Amino acid sequence: MARRGRWGGLARRALLGAAVVLLLAALGAGGGYFWLQREFSTSGPATAGSLIQVEPGASLRGVLARLEATGTVRHARAVELYLRLRGLRPRVQAGNYEIPPHASPEEILALFEQGKVVLEQLTVVEGATFNDFLEALDQHPHVLHTLRGKSPVAIMGALGHPGVSPEGEFFPDTYRFAANTPDIAILTLAYDSMQRVLADAWTERRPGLPYDTPYQALTLASMVEKEAALKSERAQIAGVFVNRLRKRMRLQSDPTVVYGLGARYDGSIHTRDLLRDTPYNTYTRAGLPPTPVALPGRESVLAAARPEETEALYFVATGLGDGAHHFSRTLEEHNSAVKAYLARLRTQEHAADPKPVSRRP
Repeated sequence: MARRGRWGGLARRALLGAAVVLLLAALGAGGGYFWLQREFSTSGPATAGSLIQVEPGASLRGVLARLEATGTVRHARAVELYLRLRGLRPRVQAGNYEIPPHASPEEILALFEQGKVVLEQLTVVEGATFNDFLEALDQHPHVLHTLRGKSPVAIMGALGHPGVSPEGEFFPDTYRFAANTPDIAILTLAYDSMQRVLADAWTERRPGLPYDTPYQALTLASMVEKEAALKSERAQIAGVFVNRLRKRMRLQSDPTVVYGLGARYDGSIHTRDLLRDTPYNTYTRAGLPPTPVALPGRESVLAAARPEETEALYFVATGLGDGAHHFSRTLEEHNSAVKAYLARLRTQEHAADPKPVSRRP
């Protein structure tokens, strides 16, 4: 009896000790878990924002280690352990990310999962050419270059539009995209945008226009874009061209001559350039040029579809420095406006480079 009592007491004490150990272990585990949870959700140590580039295929462990090395995350392994205990496997999408100051690991991983990358930017100005667009793409450091070295014909084939001349077919705009977006994706977006703008404008076109297709309207729009410095004059300039087309007058547009010269253009239009016949010389050839000569903006496309009703047949720059033009109904009035323009140019040149006045000793 005494022996059984002694062994029974020992067993009870052992069980009690084991229970205490288990309780302490549970408390320790619980405390450890809450510490991990706090590390995951508490604001980070970084006092300033930072950028991180996540390469395609980068592991979560590698990204967390980089964040710890830059002082953005306190304990990368603690974050990784917490995710493992929770059975969470956040998806890290490639791209450039802007990490806000004091962002917690939870907030940072949410950025990765949602793919909230920093968007890059490329601007194509109205009146630029297709070659200008290609050059801007080629020089952008965050564009994935898949078309480099390809000819315009090959590029249009790659875009799914074989046989289409590229000039004028792409909408000039500011395009925002994630780093490593392929150049072909940006061109596709610009092409589709121009087709929508052109289709909408053509649907609302003024009846009785002297051209029959949206492409001809696009060609005229490119000329308006290159001629007009003021948005308020676009429809009026389009109206002048429409009047001349109706009267079978040559359009005599300098920008078409420049486009036809190509690399031969030296920055000035000479008399020999106006006399040199090319498919784009609207001084020597009647009608519209064979293709657009630039990438027109929305306002110029609308102007070509709905030109202003005007009696003017001519226009020339005023030379006042504000981009405005003088519009004339008759050749006599136009010639007078041209003389006034040239006189202003001579006055401005003289003011900019005055000759020294000689003085007698």
